[in-house]
Amino acid sequence: MVNVRKLLENSNITAAWPGLAARLRFDEPMRLHTTFKIGGPADCFAEPENSSELVALLDFAREAGVPVSVIGGGSNLLVADRGIRGLVVSLARLCGVERVESGDSVSVSGKPLPSLNEQSVIVRSGAGASMEALVAWCADRGIAGLERFAGLPGSVGGAAYMNARCYERSVSDVFFLAEVLCFRDGRYRIEEKAYIQADWDYKKSPFQKRNGVDQARIDETADILLSVSFRLSLGDVESIRSQMAAYVKDRECKGHFRFPSAGSMFKNNHAFGKPSGKIIDDSGLRGFRVGDAQVAPWHGNIVINAGNATAAEVKALVDEVRARVRALTGFELEPEVIMAGDWE
Repeated sequence: MVNVRKLLENSNITAAWPGLAARLRFDEPMRLHTTFKIGGPADCFAEPENSSELVALLDFAREAGVPVSVIGGGSNLLVADRGIRGLVVSLARLCGVERVESGDSVSVSGKPLPSLNEQSVIVRSGAGASMEALVAWCADRGIAGLERFAGLPGSVGGAAYMNARCYERSVSDVFFLAEVLCFRDGRYRIEEKAYIQADWDYKKSPFQKRNGVDQARIDETADILLSVSFRLSLGDVESIRSQMAAYVKDRECKGHFRFPSAGSMFKNNHAFGKPSGKIIDDSGLRGFRVGDAQVAPWHGNIVINAGNATAAEVKALVDEVRARVRALTGFELEPEVIMAGDWE
């Protein structure tokens, strides 16, 4: 097993990036960084404050042969009880939000972007900002378009990566462009990715290009989201806040915040004719339990940590739900929660 601590101590990180080195945490419990409140230790946990620190970490890992996992808010993440080997990079400190003047972002690499009308407002957010913080920031300034994401846990980068969908609105409906860190010609560089409709679909984005079962693990082909810009519009502050409050209340009434969870466990498939939660309910699985992992008694598509659930219990429950639904209906439920770490 790679000794990440020793490799870091022998690297130039401490000397060249003392602030970053001081923030490194070893054997960090990942349950502190997921909404499931589940997960074993990460060998090393890092929170870079900017893209330069991120590149320094990635260069170290590439040269030392250390595996890297990148996470956002941890709201769609189930980490194995054995934890995550190698380096875990959280983007939580990349959290600045700003309004961009229309004239500042009309082209990418010399290619014109979709035209902006007079009502358009471009807001750029760091990938590590929480969706809750971004929505509140916009509301305070009378910027409309993100109200339906009020109360959505997780980060901006995670929402874009998953193409999060709330109350019939997807991130792709308001996505303008993203800054991504990518590996090209032997080095990391920042590129901008504009919205291209063909790249997006239900719970699908152009950033989901990671190989293997563990979608948190990256390789040199991965694009790492640094910031996301949204095409929004001006609106009335009170109206925006009223809509936000209504969506948050609806989430509360549906029990989204009663127990630790990752929200919806399975994607909806329109070909099935009904939502996944309804299919699970009709299969008699509402309230089904494996240890302290449980299908929520009030919603078939929410799996909760009802006490001290382990990742193994959640995985066993998910596998059993899928198997029973398949046997009863022939439908193959597709999990949307990323299962990361050492499951061997």
